[in-house]
Amino acid sequence: MDATPGAPHRLDVSGGCPHAANARLLAEGPVASVVLPGEVPAVAVLGHQELKAFLSHPDVAKHPAHFGALRRGEIPDGWPLALFCSPEGMGNRDGDDHRRLRRLVGEAFTPRRVADLRPRIEALTDELLDGLAAGASQDGTADLREGLALRLPLDVIGELLGVPRAHRDRLHELSGRVVATDIGPAEAVAAHHELAALLGSVVAARAEQPGDDLISALLAARDEGDRLTQEELMGTLVILIVAGHETTMHLITNAVRALCAHPDQLALVQAGKVSWDDVVEETLRWDAPVSYFPFRYPVRDMEIGGTPVPEGTAVLAAYSAAGRDPRAFGPDADRFDITRPGRPGAVRHLSLGHGAHYCPGAPLARLEATVALERLFARWPGLRVAAAEEELGRHPTFVGNSVARLPVRLDG
Repeated sequence: MDATPGAPHRLDVSGGCPHAANARLLAEGPVASVVLPGEVPAVAVLGHQELKAFLSHPDVAKHPAHFGALRRGEIPDGWPLALFCSPEGMGNRDGDDHRRLRRLVGEAFTPRRVADLRPRIEALTDELLDGLAAGASQDGTADLREGLALRLPLDVIGELLGVPRAHRDRLHELSGRVVATDIGPAEAVAAHHELAALLGSVVAARAEQPGDDLISALLAARDEGDRLTQEELMGTLVILIVAGHETTMHLITNAVRALCAHPDQLALVQAGKVSWDDVVEETLRWDAPVSYFPFRYPVRDMEIGGTPVPEGTAVLAAYSAAGRDPRAFGPDADRFDITRPGRPGAVRHLSLGHGAHYCPGAPLARLEATVALERLFARWPGLRVAAAEEELGRHPTFVGNSVARLPVRLDG
């Protein structure tokens, strides 16, 4: 990190904790110049109000055709952030194209369909908790991140999409590689190719034997003339696989860490004075599972929070910074307080997006996290983290925000 006053902020490719750097940057202003891997210049919007306005601005696009450095041939093969500037898929489309793809995907994430998933999510959670207990060491220690925070959303999105269980672990490993920011070009290219090949085999199998799953539904929409191309299908599936479990994995992990570090807050929810929904919302704000999300591009020169941003600039949404912006959340914005979301007039966080690209899986992520936390602490009310924070490691990317492991002592 370059801390020279006025110098661009060099994002930590190894995925260090973002909060100290965010606080320093926010003190300097709501928008910061940053440096991406490969010395690519970019801008991060850190202020809550500025980010909210930017995410819904009509002159801001997602399609990488608007990425100036990419147009000029300045982005090399194997760039670690290539996934986020690929033209295929729902996440990088605008206007009618985006609405068409989002409509096809959104049918799987309606409130009714998500609510119908609750019994299955509860059953999966109980199975995973049984597995945690069975696999714990003699002193009752188990890795909660691996055994619950990862497995629950990975299995849910796998079942929803129609991905066989045999492929899910490898898809998780490849997902981690394609969003890692410390990865080398050769490894990045290999990960992208293997991910595409693996998903291609899953799609071919669903085409041969359709089921009651989202991949089969998207294939049927394509075959019925809904203009869903193979490239759009594959690009959309990559986003659904990655976002469909990585974000929720970080959310559950961060919530458990926060509650164990703040026993007074845990006592409030265990006493029924605050809801588990409030725990999830405060975790999303206070320790957002996505820190710096790539990319959006101004389609004309514009000003964001008083900072000129030229057309074609790559802009990151700094969700972890916006969640602790004192101008939005008050002088105690850096304090974990699960009573905050229920207060009259409370400001709503942006950690699952805003505007046309608001996360379509947000209701599912919230449900998975709420069920996981409620059942986890009901089974082990005295659960505690079994290692110091500095021993947990970090997820190796500045896109996601969490630790690499979470050993806990199953107690009570």
